[in-house]
Amino acid sequence: MEETLMEKLRRGDAPPALRKAAEEESLPLEEVAGAIVEGKAVFPCNRARSPERPCIIGGGSRVKVNANLGTSSDYAGLEEELEKLRAAVEAGADAVMDLSTGGPLDRVREAIVDASPLPVGSVPIYQAAVRAQEERGSIVAMTPEDMFRAVEDHCASGIDFITVHCGVTMRVLETLKANPRVADIVSRGGAFLAGWILHNEKENPFYEDFDRLLEIARRHEVTLSLGDGLRPGCIEDATDAAQVAELVVLGELVQRCREAGVQCMVEGPGHIPLHQVEANVSLAKAVTRGAPFYVLGPLVTDVAAGHDHVAAAIGGALAAMAGADFLCYVTPREHLGLPTAEDVREGVIITRIAGHAADIARGIPAAREWDLRMSRARKALDWEAQLELALDREKARRLFGERQVEGERACTMCGDFCAMRFISHFLGKEEVPVCE
Repeated sequence: MEETLMEKLRRGDAPPALRKAAEEESLPLEEVAGAIVEGKAVFPCNRARSPERPCIIGGGSRVKVNANLGTSSDYAGLEEELEKLRAAVEAGADAVMDLSTGGPLDRVREAIVDASPLPVGSVPIYQAAVRAQEERGSIVAMTPEDMFRAVEDHCASGIDFITVHCGVTMRVLETLKANPRVADIVSRGGAFLAGWILHNEKENPFYEDFDRLLEIARRHEVTLSLGDGLRPGCIEDATDAAQVAELVVLGELVQRCREAGVQCMVEGPGHIPLHQVEANVSLAKAVTRGAPFYVLGPLVTDVAAGHDHVAAAIGGALAAMAGADFLCYVTPREHLGLPTAEDVREGVIITRIAGHAADIARGIPAAREWDLRMSRARKALDWEAQLELALDREKARRLFGERQVEGERACTMCGDFCAMRFISHFLGKEEVPVCE
């Protein structure tokens, strides 16, 4: 069997795509390669495809942002999903995931993979569940073969990383039952597998036959994203016994991935109050021995419906500052419905702001330099430079243009009373006269 990326790097053979990605982040290739070999960074890139914009996750790289796409049984249009993909790419996402559960799932996934310049992830258990519902009348009628068939299909179609909820085990579910929750299980994949385990009274096939998952991942060079099926879905359930029990299982599986030469990252919560975010990241990093940490949010309040992307950005910035490596965006429509292309765009932008804020705190030189250039442009009242340097250039230009007076150097917030323009006259940095 062909060597995996981890195995190639162990003997000093780095692919050109990784060299380029390291160079773009001003990271020494040796450090990046070492982090991947140690399992502290991943470079998702299916053997069957070469994304135009692959990315390093973890290992001292900047914080990355993922955007979720995908159909539902109510909205199953392929063109809409491709429009969302374009919105995510244009807004600066680093990766996308296809979470489709409606319509022609294979065609949607393959179209997204073909059209995406970014790494693409997916959750194969969704397709296994949909097939079981359609063919056998019930999700719990899935067989282990159905589950592994979906994994094989997704990997063979060029998917770069897959979420697999291997930590939802019989023992972990016993912990859940012994420690009741307000919101029980909010992860779709986690709920499907938990229901299957409880109904069939059998162990999770992804856990019981983890070696089979590793073999598929090796063959296709697919990164395993070890999913948090027991992530808390509300503040009240945060950092409870079931969440921690699942994390311990994932920590064991991380080591098995490393021994097999398979890249992996670990997914994290969820809904977490602000004062518990840092502790959650530290715990996950300790239990998984530094595996890249991929968080959904975390959302720091449950009452922000319509603004959940803001709640997630607050938690995401703190999580990334504490060591999280990969932020899964949340859109304004979270908890309310399937997002539109504009929701996708807004979710990516605000999550990028969270990631960038954390990059500054983490000492990423390029992040600090970007802000410094913006500050100098603001001091000089150089509007063109400011608009070009804005993380969301499109919105910045629109807002500036809507409320700007032609020929006026200052913005209409201060007009003649612009602080920067006023004080420059007295500090000798500007020749423009100030009215006296």
